[in-house]
Amino acid sequence: MNFSPGWIVFAVLVIYLLASSLKVLNEYERGVIFRLGKFVGVRGPGLIILIPIIEKMAKVSLRTVTMDVPPQDVITKDNVSVKVSAVVYFRALDPQKAIIEVEDFYYATSQIAQTTLRSILGQGEMDDLLSKREEMNAELQKIIDKQTEPWGVKVSVVEVKHVDLPIEMQRAMAKQAEAERERRAKIIHADAEFQAAEKLTQAAKLIATEPTALQLRYLQTLAEIATENNSTTLFPVPIDFMKAFMEKK
Repeated sequence: MNFSPGWIVFAVLVIYLLASSLKVLNEYERGVIFRLGKFVGVRGPGLIILIPIIEKMAKVSLRTVTMDVPPQDVITKDNVSVKVSAVVYFRALDPQKAIIEVEDFYYATSQIAQTTLRSILGQGEMDDLLSKREEMNAELQKIIDKQTEPWGVKVSVVEVKHVDLPIEMQRAMAKQAEAERERRAKIIHADAEFQAAEKLTQAAKLIATEPTALQLRYLQTLAEIATENNSTTLFPVPIDFMKAFMEKK
């Protein structure tokens, strides 16, 4: 059976229209459908059928997106210039708003995250940036999520990844840490001297109640000296030392 070229073209056109009208969406995808430019609904997942030429679909992923915020120049409240990078986790909760309310919600969320990062971190001091990281992360997440909510985008987590300090500031912080360690060492040494003095005072009071105890301590010290590798040991014998033993007799 012979087919004319017209029938072949017609058959190819029908197959093309059928193929273009059938779409398969994964479990994590939704299709925002427009009919002649007007929104008519959200379809998916699974197999969906589009009216050729009349209907068009914009695909939206519902999975969580991990977005790196590039290093931003931040001047803190105490006039310290640092570079701060972060990571943002967000997902589209409302596919309709994510397509209709904003042109590109990925790019828009990225820009909001960058500007908010500079604004919020610039309101605190450098020490807060290093020591109060969790509080600043929570504040960043709250503000960014509030700004992206009209787009149907939910920001779940914002984490400051890295704070790049100037070399001069790193040296100053190293000196500060070294001075702090020296201060603690001196305090510990002073406490040890104070405790030793208290113990010596108690020992002196105890020995003062019994003169013989002092002589025994003297002999113990001589025994400790004798254990060393000395060929000759000269030591004075106080008169009180002999007197104490004579009184005992």
